[in-house]
Amino acid sequence: MNLRESLRFALRGIAANKLRSALTTLGILIGVAAVIVLVAVGTGSSKAVADQINRLGSNVLTVTASQGGTGGRRATGGFGGFAPGGAGRVSSGSQTRTAELTLDDALALTDEASAPDILSVAPVVSVSSVTATYDGATHSVGSFVGTSPSYLAIDDDSVQKGAPFSEDDYAQRRRVALLGTDVATDLVGGNGFDAVGKTIHLNGAEFEVVGILTDKGTTGPVSGDDRIVAPLPAVQDTLAGYASLSSISVKARSAGAVGNAEAEVADILDGRHHVTAATADYTVRSSSSILSAATSSNRTFTVLLASVAAISLLVGGIGVMNIMLVTVTERTREIGIRKAIGARKGDIVGQFLLEAVLLSILGGLAGVAVGLLGSRFSIVGVHPVVAPYSIALAFGVSVLVGLVFGLYPANRAASLRPIDALRYE
Repeated sequence: MNLRESLRFALRGIAANKLRSALTTLGILIGVAAVIVLVAVGTGSSKAVADQINRLGSNVLTVTASQGGTGGRRATGGFGGFAPGGAGRVSSGSQTRTAELTLDDALALTDEASAPDILSVAPVVSVSSVTATYDGATHSVGSFVGTSPSYLAIDDDSVQKGAPFSEDDYAQRRRVALLGTDVATDLVGGNGFDAVGKTIHLNGAEFEVVGILTDKGTTGPVSGDDRIVAPLPAVQDTLAGYASLSSISVKARSAGAVGNAEAEVADILDGRHHVTAATADYTVRSSSSILSAATSSNRTFTVLLASVAAISLLVGGIGVMNIMLVTVTERTREIGIRKAIGARKGDIVGQFLLEAVLLSILGGLAGVAVGLLGSRFSIVGVHPVVAPYSIALAFGVSVLVGLVFGLYPANRAASLRPIDALRYE
């Protein structure tokens, strides 16, 4: 029997019980669609993170304290005219601390003689659990940062309404703030622009809104616009106290100068903290290293999602085998008749194997269509990006599943003795 005849018999077998065939292909459909959608979610998440990091530029460094260090230093100065304890005052204490970054550290990095490859520096204090209120409206702020005016340029940020706070605001410790659009919208409604000029309360402390930050969009379930940026002295006066900095943002003069800038940061902080590379109590990360780590993490996440989805394909394959075994049992007499009139073992194997593969192909094609449709919608805040390889992989595996799981029922059918098959009731 040729391929055309085998195909005709296979199609007739599928059409003989349409509901059962549809339910069988449904398992393959769900598996293929799940693989395509979940890989698209992982790819979309990776792209969103990469875009956000790339917006910082390839010449940005982030310095954070490392609890594994053993160094220390004296707190003796200020940053941008501001010193802990009061405007213009200089601390002369001799307390030694470990695993901390101070305003003095940030100030030292601005020395052009010691760090000619560093363009700008911004000390950063992050405050958690901040609630903004205005005229009865409240908003729990996702990200609250106290920093210097140079932070916006380093973070590749801008103000779309109003104006950024100035060096004078910083030095005079004015309580002014820049709001992300999520915060502004919740507090005043509309597009949030009316918040400019208003006085809001941040954990009870009054701050004047001087500007609305440009939209950053979302990265997964996290909104980049649920944020407030304010002058660091005012934040320390009201919300954070005078503890160590959360981090220091550093911008090199160019992408090619990142290596030199990183070495200059290390030299300055090693000297100030009395540490070596082996005992350093700080960590310097560049945008490229952060991107590399994020990409690796997201790749693992994507593989995990695809593996979970692949289980659906496996379950679908078991469903194909189950239905084909039922089909063989139901058509035992037909098999006996065909073998009695001269059908060879290969003819029987080909018929039932082709039927199993056709069920998988139909389910695979439908799954690709559903997967592409499902990838057009945002999922948990992520806009999926379809990876072409996932379509080919999912469809190819679905066909392979039909082939592998259809082989046993097909061989079982072909192994029946004609006399036993004809006597089967």
